[in-house]
Amino acid sequence: MSPHNDSGHGHHHTDIDWEVMATQLENSGELQLPVLRRTAARLRELLAPEKEVRRILDIGSGPGVMTCVLAEAFADAEAVAVDGTPGLLDRALARAERLGLGGRVAVRHAELPEGLDDDDEHGEGGLGTADLVWSSKAVHHLGDQQGALNALAGVLRPGGLLAVAEGGLPMRFLPRDIGIGRPGLQARLDAALEHWFEVMRAELPGSTTVVEDWPAMLRRAGLTRVGSFTSLLELPAPLGETARAFLHTQLTRLQETMSDFLDVEDRKTLDVLLDPRAPEGILRRPDAFLLSATTVFTGVRSAR
Repeated sequence: MSPHNDSGHGHHHTDIDWEVMATQLENSGELQLPVLRRTAARLRELLAPEKEVRRILDIGSGPGVMTCVLAEAFADAEAVAVDGTPGLLDRALARAERLGLGGRVAVRHAELPEGLDDDDEHGEGGLGTADLVWSSKAVHHLGDQQGALNALAGVLRPGGLLAVAEGGLPMRFLPRDIGIGRPGLQARLDAALEHWFEVMRAELPGSTTVVEDWPAMLRRAGLTRVGSFTSLLELPAPLGETARAFLHTQLTRLQETMSDFLDVEDRKTLDVLLDPRAPEGILRRPDAFLLSATTVFTGVRSAR
């Protein structure tokens, strides 16, 4: 989610204002709750019964949706939301209070990747060590992805588990032919996102090219018992209002940040999809659905 506050790095067209995205991040987490709960249960299986989990770090936590899910799944553990955006951490604390988890959910403001280097458990700014480290789609916002994994592995206690959600499959939400514009819009949106992502990565401080073989990267970080699992979120058509609103916001952001990578016809199609009054718009069309696959890569720090 939000790995760091971009305010210190200048402003490029790929900069992300995480404060502005706060509601969308929380709505995304709400839609993903079934997947997040299954993921937490799987992580518990990978750790249990030989590993007692007392402390969890959620790195790049955003508004703390998964932090709270992990606190619920590991009833004896403290779960710490770690993020570079104070407003998102405020949301994490508020969410924990609403769910009755306030006593076991903490927050830590840390700029990433710099904040990963301090291993003082109780010192100012220190992340300390943990039995479980979770990070979802934050590592790819850091210039040196291998270095970030090395640092995350370094805060694990012996026998601890690192779980990183990266990759997976692009979200699908439209048929190939939607009746307006050229068929295949979804594939072209994917291509635009890939182009944007390449530019975003190139502009990151300390950007380093690496083959994104996540299992190999976890092994290079010194972890063992490396594996992966994938969870599917499937919301069939017709969608409810919450999912439609989420997709409308997603398409609005895409229009604002990636329209330079689309031709004139596709930009016009996006205008129709975003029109709240148009029957072909994402808020009204009966064929819109939501399908996504999230892959989690895991590795264990040797108990010795």
